Amino acid sequence: MSQKIINTDDLAFLLYEMLDIERFTQFPRYEDHSRDTFDAAIELALKVASETFAPHNRLCDEDEPRFENGKVVIRPEVSEALAVLRDTGLMAASQDYERGGMQLPAAVSQTCIGLIKGANVSTQAYAGLTIAACNLIMAHGTDEQKQRYAEPMMAGRFFGTMCLTEPHAGSSLGDIKSRAIPQDDGTYRISGNKIFISAGDHELSENIIHMVLARLPGAPAGVKGISLFLVPKVLVNEDGSLGERNDVALAGLIHKMGYRGTTSTMLNLGEAAGAVGYLVGAPHEGLAAMFHMMNEARIGVGLGSVMLGYTGYLHALEYALERQQGRPVGEKDPESPQVPLIRHADIRRMLLAQKAYVEGGLALCLQGAVLVDEKKFAETGEQRELAAGLLDLLTPVIKSWPSRYCLEANSLAIQVHGGYGYTREYPVEQFYRDNRLNPIHEGTHGIQGIDLLGRKVSMADGRYYRELVRRIEATIAEARKQERLASNAGLLERSLSAMVEATRVINEVKASGDKEKALANATLYLDAFGQVVVGWLWVRQALKALVGLGGAGEQTEGFYQGKLRACDYFCRYELPGVVATAELLQSVDSTALDMFDEAF
Repeated sequence: MSQKIINTDDLAFLLYEMLDIERFTQFPRYEDHSRDTFDAAIELALKVASETFAPHNRLCDEDEPRFENGKVVIRPEVSEALAVLRDTGLMAASQDYERGGMQLPAAVSQTCIGLIKGANVSTQAYAGLTIAACNLIMAHGTDEQKQRYAEPMMAGRFFGTMCLTEPHAGSSLGDIKSRAIPQDDGTYRISGNKIFISAGDHELSENIIHMVLARLPGAPAGVKGISLFLVPKVLVNEDGSLGERNDVALAGLIHKMGYRGTTSTMLNLGEAAGAVGYLVGAPHEGLAAMFHMMNEARIGVGLGSVMLGYTGYLHALEYALERQQGRPVGEKDPESPQVPLIRHADIRRMLLAQKAYVEGGLALCLQGAVLVDEKKFAETGEQRELAAGLLDLLTPVIKSWPSRYCLEANSLAIQVHGGYGYTREYPVEQFYRDNRLNPIHEGTHGIQGIDLLGRKVSMADGRYYRELVRRIEATIAEARKQERLASNAGLLERSLSAMVEATRVINEVKASGDKEKALANATLYLDAFGQVVVGWLWVRQALKALVGLGGAGEQTEGFYQGKLRACDYFCRYELPGVVATAELLQSVDSTALDMFDEAF
């Protein structure tokens, strides 16, 4: 294939056959659109991804940003690519027409973003952070803040960041020490140190808009005392022109294993008179507001993980088809010709696992995008509420499941290449390094597990969790009617039942007050929960594949058979492990919790 970013047949199948996103054209916001306009946007994004972003992916990995003479030096291809993203309108694909956007449904705009991520995740990060920061301002900022800062961000003139982490407080945001002192003119003077700030400094845009968490004087301790501030790198005058440099200083660049093209920075705020900042939202409610950006970023992390895994899979598939290596197990003649790698059973197993992970992960991310639109535009209030609740419930899964399993897909892509995969001659080693960040940033697996088990499954008295279970059960019932899928339906039902029982037992322990014990294995719960959700999505894909084989689909027979076999793999190879994990969870095992420091 000419590009190795996405299988376009798979994408079309998910968008139009499984998720039926054409139905969104019935919503007034999208009534001007059609499948033709959706496809045109996706085609444009794929062209930009393959022709503008992909060519410098390796270059930025080898020649990472440098701090020279007080400025960050970045390869010129990065700026050129971001300019194309801006000029094509893709940077504002989801925004309103009147703000220069394409007003596309989330599933389409996320697809466009995903294609760029698959081509060059580190360059796309500058745009991705900007979009998320812009959306945060649009959701919680004043009209003045929207006009002065968000609109130039939509236009690609200003870029954005999120400034949460401090040297002494990584994920423990309740311990941040940055301060915000109110001024007579309504502004605030911000002081503090931030670390691991992606895209925190560069020369790629006219300005950088930092979204900063800090504490007001007398603020309550912990997360309830955090406020959110907009802190520009360069002050912006009332007429929109740029003013003086703000008191935000680059303290240094952090050099990383992957994602090398994205600057990771240490920032000092307020070393002189204090950085000028503007309160966003209400005092002491900054973390809740920031979660608007964080949740968007978490879904973006999941999508990035999928796309890195997907491109790795396509590279491995091409290599396995072309590389001649060895002979069939039963072939004893050393003079017989070698066969392509793909003829070997273990190579097929690894490719099938990759296919199951990346196509399942893409289905997961696109399902989340569908919920984004349904929570805003569904016909009834109840439908909108259910969509919002399901999206909240699934966000930790959308972030974490691809971060684990699509990373594993990248590992398998290296394995398919053999020794060559471990060299820089082939790009699969970079895909792995780039993807290895995703289980860490925007909330580790451990944090996402606690969020899911400690909060999300119980919110609204478990209403959204029960709705998800109901939908999975409905799919199981439908699949049982199909002889081809009856066995897979049984495997999904068994894993679901095991997790429902584990959830019941753990909730009882939580209710008893022993929360630490209840959440000791939250990461295992998150993993097993995600496997059930992706298993559900695979059975749904298989049901649509049967429809396609019956003559009502758009793809080839081989494509649909591939979907059925990938579903077989996931249900037979992946879901049985859920049952074993669920049994451990049901016992509320405390082995790790009970281990004491001196015993390590």
